Amino acid sequence: MSTRTVIFSVLALVVALGLFQSAYTVDQTERAIVLQLGKPLPGVREPGLHFKLPFIQNVAFFDSRLLEYDSPPAEVLTKDKKTLVLDNYSRWRIVDPLAFYRTVRTIPRAQARLDDIIYSQMRVALGRYDLIEVVATERQEIMAEVTAKSNEPVAEFGIEIIDVRIKRTDLPAENEKAIFNRMRAERERQAKQYRSEGREAAARITAATDKDKTILLAEAQKTAETLRGQGDAEATRIYAQSLGQDPDFYAFLRSLEAYRTGLKDNTRLILTPDSPFFQYFK
Repeated sequence: MSTRTVIFSVLALVVALGLFQSAYTVDQTERAIVLQLGKPLPGVREPGLHFKLPFIQNVAFFDSRLLEYDSPPAEVLTKDKKTLVLDNYSRWRIVDPLAFYRTVRTIPRAQARLDDIIYSQMRVALGRYDLIEVVATERQEIMAEVTAKSNEPVAEFGIEIIDVRIKRTDLPAENEKAIFNRMRAERERQAKQYRSEGREAAARITAATDKDKTILLAEAQKTAETLRGQGDAEATRIYAQSLGQDPDFYAFLRSLEAYRTGLKDNTRLILTPDSPFFQYFK
């Protein structure tokens, strides 16, 4: 092999290596900046094929998609002095890779700053609301406020917070037993109240029922006595009418009825021979 061939081979190898070191590709999900001797150069590289100076320049890539950070649970104090263990998460993205690199550089360091800022804003926001408002009624407004307030200090890091959400709210372990006991006492008080009201309603219903029963029985007794009196009067009238038509026959029938009623079951009577009771046996 001649010297000239060797020189051409070396030059071709250097050119190929230079091209390999010069070209780079930015993915659709990324943005990139060029570092020259460790210092970032102005401008952000969009997705596509790009070139840089070999050996003295390198490229730092940053994810341009939405990122999620789930912060560890922490305690906060509400307006009504209730302590909550708050578990929240946030969605964010890198909007200025150059500012991001100059301030925090890496995603873990960015998450640490997000944790401090969001937790601080969360404490301030929740401190203006009562416990029931945080849990039930004002959560959307609180989250919108925290998101807006947190975006102000993170703008210098090239970060935009899209959303902050409360994932779960719990009571501290030392408070759970006391709150449970208060809840049980309240439920027992309500149960006693309901039982007392039930007994009162039962007594009221029983008294009204007894009153209605007494009235109904009295009215029924009155009606029965009236009907019985009318029946007796009608019977007396009929007897009197019959007696007026044939007194002897009526006396005979009455005597027979007296015989049938009085002379049974071995009944013994002591009477004088001229007693009118046996006048029809003569």
